[in-house]
Amino acid sequence: MASQKSILLTGSSRGIGLLTAKVLADKGHKVFAGMRNIDGRNREAADELAKHSQEAAGNIIPLELDVTRDKSVDIAVARATENGPVDVLINNAGIMPVGISEGFTLDQARELFDVNVYGIMRLNRAVLPGMREKKSGLIISLSSVAGRFGMPFFGLYCSSKWAMEAYCEALHFELEPFGIESILVEPSGHGTDLVTTSPSPEDTPRVQSYGDLSKGRDRLLGMFNGMFEQGDASTDANNVAVKIANLVDMQAPRPIRTQVGHDMGVDALNEASGPIQAQLIANLKPVYTGSLQQA
Repeated sequence: MASQKSILLTGSSRGIGLLTAKVLADKGHKVFAGMRNIDGRNREAADELAKHSQEAAGNIIPLELDVTRDKSVDIAVARATENGPVDVLINNAGIMPVGISEGFTLDQARELFDVNVYGIMRLNRAVLPGMREKKSGLIISLSSVAGRFGMPFFGLYCSSKWAMEAYCEALHFELEPFGIESILVEPSGHGTDLVTTSPSPEDTPRVQSYGDLSKGRDRLLGMFNGMFEQGDASTDANNVAVKIANLVDMQAPRPIRTQVGHDMGVDALNEASGPIQAQLIANLKPVYTGSLQQA
């Protein structure tokens, strides 16, 4: 077993987050499992994780955490770091709106970005000072294959994942001198309630003005649900949890991007863009590190 790590995980009440907390605890890690409404609607999930912890090699501590609230983040991180900085932050919390892009209101877009982008920024800013002080740490942020290209009816979701990928990738290079890694996991469709709880556009008249295309949301979600009902092992969400846990236990340097499930062409895209990105960084590094030699 790898050495025990202190891990803060967001979005632990369901799906990939719930599974990841269990897998990490089984591997012997100490997991602060963040979720909203821990004494309310998510009480059952918190109890499930606490019960699992009793039989695991590690430990799970359910923690009240709303990634959209500064105070909630500060309180949760303070508790998780009572005995020192966390070793690993896993940014898992997220929502996936699906539908005609024009039909989503600006308030819906703001809510989406507050979770999928600003939520990650809040957590990163809360844990990074401690990681930088000890000169080690790992941040794993859950993206998606939708973070690599745009898809119809996923316009808002793709845009949020593109934004968080750019931010997390920039952090990867900025944090390198401190021994900290910022990496991304890019799952394809997996059998979780992310599909069944997907927000729909609230501007109904605009959606209806698209005619038959307005039914595209239901058709796409139906396709995904049909795929999940087949029980294909490749769509088992536990695959993502295991991949995350393996990345936690992996020795540095870890890959910036790790794809899980049906790759939908993302592996080829990552392989093609990797050398281009590496060359760009190699050209810029002497400038931003101040090591450029004067003639």
